[in-house]
Amino acid sequence: MVAVLLVFPMCCSVGFARSLGLALLPLALCCILANVLLLFPMGQMTYIQQGRLASYICYFGGLGGGGLLMLIPAITFSTLGKCSCCWNESLMMCGSVLAAVVGLMGASYCLVISGLALLQGPQCFTSLGWSYPFEDQGGRYLLRPESWAACLQPLRVVEWNVTLLCVLLGLALLEFLLCLLQLASGLVNAVCRPCCYKQEYSLNA
Repeated sequence: MVAVLLVFPMCCSVGFARSLGLALLPLALCCILANVLLLFPMGQMTYIQQGRLASYICYFGGLGGGGLLMLIPAITFSTLGKCSCCWNESLMMCGSVLAAVVGLMGASYCLVISGLALLQGPQCFTSLGWSYPFEDQGGRYLLRPESWAACLQPLRVVEWNVTLLCVLLGLALLEFLLCLLQLASGLVNAVCRPCCYKQEYSLNA
């Protein structure tokens, strides 16, 4: 009985959603930064101007999915709780569920594109010209750093791509989990809210 009484206030509060929103904001900004850095290997603009970037990088998984799209749930979650009315709060939590779905889509897109970019490997200049030297290896090159020297230009592009894409994968995974938590919290809130309202009414009566 005590456990149930403790759960109800948590279900009725939007503080949890706001904390998730505040956590999503820096994650989204970091995704944008990581994707922008991928566009400029070793800080050089030459390769994007010449169209020498790996094809999946140009799908902007971090910039679009894990970044700009993720700002929707981040801002939505962090601005909840401005009204103390129980009914309005329920509506806001329903909105947060929709925002969580958008966030899940954005995080999933970032995960898929970053994973495919890792499997494909970078486009680089080798002894045979510009190509994707690791494209047919199914990601095995990741475990063979000695083979990375096959890329002559851009300098250390494999390390650059692998590091940033792994960062994007980690950030997108965190974003996915946070949005999933809010989705579950919002759905539980839809069930708990009427109970909370009845509980408050009975106490006031």
